[in-house]
Amino acid sequence: MPQKGGLTLARLAVGVAYGLVILAAAGTFAYAAAGKASHQQRTPVAVQSQAPAAAQLPVVPGPTPASQPPPAPVPTPVSQPPAVPTHFGTLPPGAALPSGSQCAAWVRALPMPENKRMNATANQVTGEGVGADLFGGDAAAANQVIAPRIDGRFNGTTHEILRWAACKWGVDEDLVAAEAAIESWWRQPTLGDFGTDPTRCPPGHGLGVDGTPGKCPESYGVLQNRYPYERSTWPGIGSSTAMNADTAYAIWRACFEGYEQWLNSVDRGSQYSAGDALGCVGRWFSGRWHTAASDGYVAKVNGYLGSRVWETADFQEP
Repeated sequence: MPQKGGLTLARLAVGVAYGLVILAAAGTFAYAAAGKASHQQRTPVAVQSQAPAAAQLPVVPGPTPASQPPPAPVPTPVSQPPAVPTHFGTLPPGAALPSGSQCAAWVRALPMPENKRMNATANQVTGEGVGADLFGGDAAAANQVIAPRIDGRFNGTTHEILRWAACKWGVDEDLVAAEAAIESWWRQPTLGDFGTDPTRCPPGHGLGVDGTPGKCPESYGVLQNRYPYERSTWPGIGSSTAMNADTAYAIWRACFEGYEQWLNSVDRGSQYSAGDALGCVGRWFSGRWHTAASDGYVAKVNGYLGSRVWETADFQEP
């Protein structure tokens, strides 16, 4: 007979089986939990890593720069006056010629003593303008460009006057000195080329008035300017050394520029052209171009030029 409260074999078997089911379920749950935890660990989570804040250092002000003076102003260049020439040479045709006032300043910067006492009065007399027909027969440019510059506005010693004229008209001053020595020995009161035609006598110098019966001088002054061909320059060429030299070398310049083409229509030794300084010296004497008379006169001028006669003792008349 079965005992009260004791386990039967069948009940034991059922209990064991039930325990096994519970254990299996617990194992399955643990396995699932572990798998889930493992899966979560393999999924990276982005984390914004923040670097530690840099330490803020105190700002220490640097040294204050010393105040700099403003830059010195650049001086404006001052135009210097042209250097005073010690010798006036020949300027080529077409060259810009210095003004009479500029030449006066240059000449006076290098004073020359007086060596011709007979010119004392005439050297202090200035000239005047000339007529617009002085260069009859020349190219129009002679009366348009050359004539208006003639004025004789200078006074000084004889040598200074000759240098002034050389400067103003761009002709070598030694050539001027030599030619004036040939013409008058640098004496402004010199009279020459006496003739008997009263129509060729200037006012106040009729036939016989100047000491030669029946004749009057046609040429006057330091360069022996000839009145019949320079009527509009009177009385300056006779009374003013500066006007005399000014007119003479204005005519030389017109020739030198090539304005006197009429020289090719008269007796000539060669064809006239611009730029022949000595040819224009010869034309002053003869009114012709490189004829025997012209070239003979040039030879005399060259002789005086070579000897520098104006510097010799015999030439001095202070």
